[in-house]
Amino acid sequence: MTTASRLQVGLDVPWVTSWSDEPETGVAPCPSVDGQLAIGQAENAGVGRPLYSQNHLFRQRRTVREMLCPMCGRPTPAHDRWTQTGYWTTAGDLRERGFGAALPADLADAKPLLNCGAIAPLHHACAHAAVTRCPHLGARPDKSLKRFPAAWVVIPLWIEARTSRPPARSVPVVSFLQLVGLEP
Repeated sequence: MTTASRLQVGLDVPWVTSWSDEPETGVAPCPSVDGQLAIGQAENAGVGRPLYSQNHLFRQRRTVREMLCPMCGRPTPAHDRWTQTGYWTTAGDLRERGFGAALPADLADAKPLLNCGAIAPLHHACAHAAVTRCPHLGARPDKSLKRFPAAWVVIPLWIEARTSRPPARSVPVVSFLQLVGLEP
């Protein structure tokens, strides 16, 4: 029997982190991606041990779609959205990497974009706490916090899943959501 952890979700462990008692549940329509097929995962945060650096699939998609802070799980207001892992790139670079279909067609290739990957913006206080507590974030060469832009694009990250019923076939399903900030 798995027991509840003494660690607090949203304080000691980021809200978006998976726990050992949260197995994947398979593929099904998911509200976090408007009913599209996505990989599911049990919800039992705080039970077992935290699996640091492994985002919970459903909570990760919610952080991006609802602009929830990955650390505390609360909404981030527009004036308090920061990224510690985002990096500047261009629309052309993302198009070359296969993400062109998700970007606005009229976006010039030279347009600067803030690629946050699968990590939604955090509150400034949460971002500061995370970078001081997390060894992975603390080891990054760039520890600067970057203000998240007022406009963004959400890019579904697709994987192939095999159906279990005959005839077996591959179907695209959403795993995580990627977030790209658009510089004004």
